[in-house]
Amino acid sequence: MASLLPDVLYEVRGQAPAPSKDFYQFLVDRKSVIFRWWKISLRSEFREARPGELKESHEDFLDDPSLQIQIAYIFGPGTLDHIFNLCQGKFDFLARLPDRLLLCIVAYLDLEDICRLAQVSHRFERLCNSDALWEMIVQNLCGHITEEMTALAREIGWKQFFFTNKLQLQLQLRRRRQKEED
Repeated sequence: MASLLPDVLYEVRGQAPAPSKDFYQFLVDRKSVIFRWWKISLRSEFREARPGELKESHEDFLDDPSLQIQIAYIFGPGTLDHIFNLCQGKFDFLARLPDRLLLCIVAYLDLEDICRLAQVSHRFERLCNSDALWEMIVQNLCGHITEEMTALAREIGWKQFFFTNKLQLQLQLRRRRQKEED
């Protein structure tokens, strides 16, 4: 599974909380963490300050409370928790899968589970509401889909097509036929 991991596991950049103008970068790769900073100040004592860098192994970072406090202060406690998990070898491989593969997996979930999955993250919300997913669900559940039904589904959206009752679909198909004839 480790071969699925990219060289850079996580990277975050940002400016320190006000009134500071300092810029920070924190990078986690497979073996180490790298903390970089750039002092930005008009004060004469900081004008000659050079950018700095601190590189530690994952184990050293887990034992360095002063750096952890600094990371939590600059980037927030949620970021620190995520970095802790990465340094302890707790990776979220599901989030690293490509969208096409995730869609194939999600298509086999129950509707309730799809609704819950959509609440997990912005990425899963986008996937769970995508036309590609609902097209797969409709094709898995329906035996035969005509060209006319496919055209209507593309027009109104596959999710809307799935949740529209049969009578309404027949009415919409009839209207569509009449438009084409006129």
